[in-house]
Amino acid sequence: AVFAAVCVLLAALGHVMMSGNRVPGWALAAAPEAVAESRSEPRTPSRPRTVAGLLLIAASCALSVTPLLQRTAIGASATSIAGIVAAIGLALAGPALVRAAGEAVVRRLRPGVSAPTWLALSNVRAYAQRVTGVVSPLAMAVVFVLTYTLAQTTVLAATSDDTRTGTLGQYRLSAPALGGLPTDTLSAVRRLPGVRAAAPVGTTTVVWPYRMFDDTETESAAALILTPAARDVLDPGVTRGGLAGLTGATVAVSSEVAGPRDAELGARIKLFLGDGAPVEAKVVAVYDRGLGFGPLVLSHDLAAGHTTSGLDQSVLVRTDGTATAERGLTALAAARPGLALSDTAPEAGADPPPEVWVNLAVIVVLLGYLLLSIANRLVAATAQRRTEIAALRLVGTTPRQILAMMRREAGVIAAAALVSGAALSAVPLALLGEGFLSRPWPAGPAWLLPAAAVTVVVTAYVTTELPTRSALRVPPAEAVRAGV
Repeated sequence: AVFAAVCVLLAALGHVMMSGNRVPGWALAAAPEAVAESRSEPRTPSRPRTVAGLLLIAASCALSVTPLLQRTAIGASATSIAGIVAAIGLALAGPALVRAAGEAVVRRLRPGVSAPTWLALSNVRAYAQRVTGVVSPLAMAVVFVLTYTLAQTTVLAATSDDTRTGTLGQYRLSAPALGGLPTDTLSAVRRLPGVRAAAPVGTTTVVWPYRMFDDTETESAAALILTPAARDVLDPGVTRGGLAGLTGATVAVSSEVAGPRDAELGARIKLFLGDGAPVEAKVVAVYDRGLGFGPLVLSHDLAAGHTTSGLDQSVLVRTDGTATAERGLTALAAARPGLALSDTAPEAGADPPPEVWVNLAVIVVLLGYLLLSIANRLVAATAQRRTEIAALRLVGTTPRQILAMMRREAGVIAAAALVSGAALSAVPLALLGEGFLSRPWPAGPAWLLPAAAVTVVVTAYVTTELPTRSALRVPPAEAVRAGV
């Protein structure tokens, strides 16, 4: 939720920068002169502004590399920030890009093109700054929705993949009603026919102080509690050392935090356990699947005496896959009141974590605010063109042609916003997918982009159509006089 607020602050900054693009008024003149000699924008967009925008877009591409270097939630958050930075760059470089694109399209128009289409494309070319001021916030909304939402869903998918790939045991035996497993449960499980391996698995919370930029930071993190036997039922992706060394005052750490916190193999780190006891432990293993197994694993010996009940929370069991083994585990759980046997395979359609719903609620509220701001801007931009519309009517343009012209402009704006928003999101999302899922696309709902497209198109058309119809209800001569 905090990260979403930061993203919207960046979006607001970009929106403020875009708000400087005021629509010019029309000088009082005869109707033909009002159309042809209206006060227009500079013919050449500002070069420093264009260069600054292109540099920001390039910087966003560099920032997009972060998920390749840091496979954590913080690394994924760089995707959304990169998208917003690119959208701000579009707001700055947009006038030059829109003018160039408009000129290219107008040069290729066929001689028999309709008047509304010619007028719409000519307006896009002549008023590139005005068009950019409308396209940029819409594109920013597309970028925000795509990058923020897909960053969340990709992290969830990567976490699920880590857990599923690294869990070798097929069954979990626990006793939630008893506060822990009876002490002889592990040995009883190991004696069952078909059981290949069984190991206790628990969780606790630790406080980890570490040095960062010459300051001492502290983080409260969930940690697994494992024995050396865990290597037969779990595979956290150990790259250095091994889980066999988890005896005495030892720990294993995720590779994502090992480097930044000086916790490489063989280092000694200080921790505060769940009951507040300070300990110093040696790092005996570094593993890659930190999203699925957390940043830290404590040895069973280190956590002994520092948990609530002192009992093992669960036993993870790997069998030979036969029905005999399953029946044996089921019978053991039934014979001992309080024991519960469950499958370690993830449930299809399982509910996402609560924080996902919190983040979804935050993004819906913030997106609603952003869309309201964009709609107000679009309505104001169209309403400021009353004199232009009146002048066109005085030279013989029919209301139907004006409506057609404005609808075509709205179509160009919506298409430009969608194409630019999707393009600015493509690199950050491709690198996010590569870093977290080893593929060049993220995980997420297939309907997200079509939903964003429908929202942009409806917003562009409604906020253009209604002010245009309102302007057409005013007599053109009166509108020209009012625009003086």
